[in-house]
This record gives sequence, C-alpha cells and structure tokens, in this order.
Amino acid sequence: MRMLGSFLPGTGVGGSGVHWNGQTWRFLPSDFQARTHNVERYGEDAIPEDMTIQDWGVTYDELEPHYDTFEKICGIAGKAGNLNGEIQEGGNPFEGPRSSEYPTPPMQMVKAPMVFADAARELGYSPFPGPSANMSQAYTNPLGVQLAPCTYCGFCEKFACGNYSKATASTTILPALARRDNFTLRTGAMVLRVLHDGEQATGVEYVNEEGQVFHQPADIVILAAYINHNVHLMLHSGIGQPYDPATGQGVVGKNYAYQIVSGVSVFYDDLAVNPFIGAGALGQAIDEFNGDNFDHSGLGFIGGGYIAQWQTNGRPIESHPVPDGMPKFGLGWKQAVRDSYNHTIGVGTHGAVMSYRSNYLDLDPTYKDVYGRPLMRMTFDYKPNDIAMSRYLTERAAEIARAMGGREIKVSQAKVPYDIAPYQTTHNTGGTMMGTNPQDSVINRYLQSWDLPNLFLMGAGAFPQNPGYNPTGTVGALAYHSAKAIRERYLRNPGPLVQA
Repeated sequence: MRMLGSFLPGTGVGGSGVHWNGQTWRFLPSDFQARTHNVERYGEDAIPEDMTIQDWGVTYDELEPHYDTFEKICGIAGKAGNLNGEIQEGGNPFEGPRSSEYPTPPMQMVKAPMVFADAARELGYSPFPGPSANMSQAYTNPLGVQLAPCTYCGFCEKFACGNYSKATASTTILPALARRDNFTLRTGAMVLRVLHDGEQATGVEYVNEEGQVFHQPADIVILAAYINHNVHLMLHSGIGQPYDPATGQGVVGKNYAYQIVSGVSVFYDDLAVNPFIGAGALGQAIDEFNGDNFDHSGLGFIGGGYIAQWQTNGRPIESHPVPDGMPKFGLGWKQAVRDSYNHTIGVGTHGAVMSYRSNYLDLDPTYKDVYGRPLMRMTFDYKPNDIAMSRYLTERAAEIARAMGGREIKVSQAKVPYDIAPYQTTHNTGGTMMGTNPQDSVINRYLQSWDLPNLFLMGAGAFPQNPGYNPTGTVGALAYHSAKAIRERYLRNPGPLVQA
C-alpha cells in the first residue's frame, strides 16, 4: 500500500484515536461465544468449513466492569438500555446488562437522526442515541482530566479535536501520566523488534528520528501499536508460530478480519438538514439486526450489524451526495451537488466480518521497508457469509429509508470484491487473537503471550473475528482487564497467568 485508503492507522502520540469518530460500543454477550453460541442455536452446518471463528476465552460479564471503567475514563455520552438486567426506556434494549448509566447524557440531536429515529419507530424498531466519545457536556474523568463540551463542528473523523471535546488517549490518560515521575513519553521513536531469549522478552529495539538505533531493556513489554503493526512485530521478532494457510497450522497472522459497510441516501426537495453541523458519534441507531439479535434460520449467514444515521461527516468539500443518473463530473454534477447537499440524509449499515482460513497476515517474501524488514502482507477478501449478511442488512436500511419520506433513495451496496483504495473503516482485527490454548491463539484471556509470559499485546488484534460494532470500547475493556491482571497477579507472581 503506497497510499493508505481503506483504513487509516494513526501515527504519532495517541494513535488512531486522535482522528477517530468516537462511536463507542460494547459487544453483545453472544459475540464472545461466537462458535459455541451459533452451533448451539443453528447447528454445526451454520459454520462453513473454511470459517475459522472461535470463542474468545473471556465473557461479557467478566469484561463488564472494565467496559464501565473505560467509559468513565472517556466520559462516554449515551443512554443505558439494560441497567442491571432492567430494560430502560430510550436506550438499546439488546445490549448486555450494564452496572451503571453512561457517565454523560446523550448528545443533542439534530434533524437528520431524528427523522431516521421516527421512521424506525414507525416500523416497530427501537432507535436509541449512539454512544459517543464526543462530549455532550463538560466532564472531568476519574483521573482529574477535564474535557470540554462538543461544539458540533463536524471535524471528528480524520482530525484531532482542537476543543478537547473528544475522548482519546491524548485527552484522557496522557495528561495524568505526564504528572508522574516514573513515566516517560518517548516520541519520534519506532520499535523495530522485540528482544527476547526465547523464554522472556528482554526489551525492544527502536530507532529515533535521527536514525539512531537503541536497545531498551524491560522487565515487561506491552505491544500497544495498531493491530497490523503488532502482528508485524511478532513475526519479525520470531515470536510464536507464523500462520500457514496451506496447512492451517500456526497462529500469528491468523484470523485477520475487517468490517463490511453499505449505505442508503434519502433525497428531499425541501427538507434542510444542515449536514455541516455534526459530530463523530452524533446519531441514532437500531440494533434489531446485530449479532444474533434476530433469528438467522434459513438466511444463509450468521452475524449482523447495526443500522444508523450518523450526522458526522458533512464537510462540504468531502460530502457531495447526488441521486442516481447524475453526471459524474462537470456542470451537471456540480448542480446536482448544489441541489442535494443540504437535502440529503444518509443511512448506514455497519456489519460483522467472520474469520476465514484464507484471510491472514504474513511477511512479504519480496518487499522490505526502509529498515530492511520484510513488509507485512495482507491477504483478504469478503466471503459469501459477509456479503449475504450485508445485503440483508442493506435491505432493512432501505426499508427505513423509504419510510423517511424523501423524494427518492439511492442504495449503495458494500463494494465487493474488497478494494483497498476507498476508505471504509479503520476496524482491522485479528492476527494476534486471544483464546484458551496456544494451539489456536497467540495470547490468553489476559492478553498475555503464550510464548513469552512477560509480553502482553493490546488492541483489536486479540479479536478472533469481528462483530458488527466499532471495536474501540472492547479494545479499552480488554486493556483494563489485562492491566488489572498484570497489577494484581503478574507483578506479585511473574509467570503464565493461564496454564497452557
């Protein structure tokens, strides 16, 4: 990839959280038992032979306290739908039980998401405000870090927030860490490999901006780079057995997955929606077709996704919706953009992608980076299950779009086969997946390497497959789950936290 298109990994302090939208979900309880749950409900035949999904080795109930911690650190705005087992009016009735309400109330809604919510409600669905890391009000988190209320400028995606209104590592954690004498933030450094003796990680090798290479000793090494970079470091450092798709043996690089998206545009003659007024996670969603919230019998696929109206990305230079049949360029196209920009509402689907034997990450046999390391190679395409699921989800979105009362709709199906060029999501997962034994996973339930017990891997690389939600909330919950185990167990008694 000479140009990043399909996804945008972060660079610099704060990573991809700097330019994320802020949509912060909890996975469904059944998502963590993907294989067991689907086999028990639909039988073994529901899992195609080349589909390599598996259970996570950790449950929703075990992660719930850590979801709660992460949401309080970030000041997530939303409305609980299931509070200690009691369904709450106005929230997501399908979510797992929560131990507490969201730390801040939902964002103020603008016209477009309310039009979507009204239509969804008329069709018998239960719309709710999307959970948001954009601040609905001023907030001080448990670490004493302050966040300002969102100004609805619409520049969340692809941009840092100049108003300190978006929860990121840079705005919620790093200010507190910077006050500590035992913390050093070393910027302009790139880790090249993990140093180890085959039994323990001994540190890392990194290069600074001047090209000087350093060896940094460490008692514990935590890899918290973007998932593709974590996999690259594991492979280049010779930790764990690389995955071989021909034999199915090995685990490092296995079960790479992505997400599949589609959309429906609703065009109006007179309704003005001011799309430039928005935020990364300002919107309404329904969850009736996510995960296993609906009966999949006879549908020919497993998994699902949510349907939502996000007023998030209406920046005029980037946003130019036009109906079908319009010219692709020139005066006619410009007139269509002028007529449609303020009179269009987009409805999106955001769907799961299962893991498969032929989707994986490995080291390129030919090409190398500037440091002489083999580049990482991604082999991926959508499979029939993913495509069928997305088509079904898109049909449901189109039904809602028709009920929204516009002049006409335009359906944009997920692009297949997979194309690396257009942006889709930055929700890459897998490659260093978690599990219950070293034969089918890279890390255990505490994100601890099976091979080197003082090596821990954070991030969505732990996901054995990709559910229908955005990954960040679960990335945060897993990180706090791991940190608790490191602090309370590993530091007191170094060694494997789970016996292989």
